[in-house]
Amino acid sequence: MLESKIKSFDGRELYLVKSPIETPKAVVVFVHGLGEHLGRYNYLTKKFNEAGFSVYRFDHRGHGHSDGARAFYEDYNESIDDVNHIVDLAKKENPDYPLFVLGHSMGGYAVACYGVKYPDKVNGIIISGGLTRDKAGLITSLSRDLNPIMYLPNTLGSVVSRDPDVVKSYGEDPLVLKEISVGLYYALSDGLQWLLDNTANFNYPVLILHGGDDRIVSCEDSIEFYDAISSADKELKVYDILFHEILNEPEKDAVIGDILNWLNKRL
Repeated sequence: MLESKIKSFDGRELYLVKSPIETPKAVVVFVHGLGEHLGRYNYLTKKFNEAGFSVYRFDHRGHGHSDGARAFYEDYNESIDDVNHIVDLAKKENPDYPLFVLGHSMGGYAVACYGVKYPDKVNGIIISGGLTRDKAGLITSLSRDLNPIMYLPNTLGSVVSRDPDVVKSYGEDPLVLKEISVGLYYALSDGLQWLLDNTANFNYPVLILHGGDDRIVSCEDSIEFYDAISSADKELKVYDILFHEILNEPEKDAVIGDILNWLNKRL
């Protein structure tokens, strides 16, 4: 595992962790969700390494060990362009290998937007519990009359997973943010509208996964996004009883297996 701080497109320093293996099948960039950090993907990284994939992970700006005001964005393009910066780095460092991007929740939003804004750069995209429409009103229901530098409590912890150990760990993790800025919500709301207006321009090979009992991001987001994109190679899988963090549910190994099978078929 190789840790570093790197400057993103605008000079903001992001915390990056690389988990390379010798002669990988491909490289996968992980993009985490709202309020969390890359360390919550240690198990997933281990499983991907064991399956023959090198992994790059980074903390979003204002999250984890990355710089920036905590959980704050000024513009929706920041998260998208950070993804692009990490992808470019991974491509430069691994020119001989296919490259894929996997995003969860807000990370799913970021990689969906990335797929629209930056076509023809990676070999495929995986979206887990992606916030691509906000049918549940998590982001877009917030009043636009609030001060962007105001902070609201992070109340997601109790419904991230059906596994009580995951819920406990989420609540006790010092790097999981306990408050989210209004500015971040506003930026995401703007980005969701942009994504809605431009979804038809998404044409990457894509695997879209969602928990059928997700209480944070409605699975209707993924169903509608799947229907609206232009990808010739697209697959949607809804796991009936799973909560939001399908990669941290008791059935996580089956979900990870589905992702690895999809990847192996596209190498």
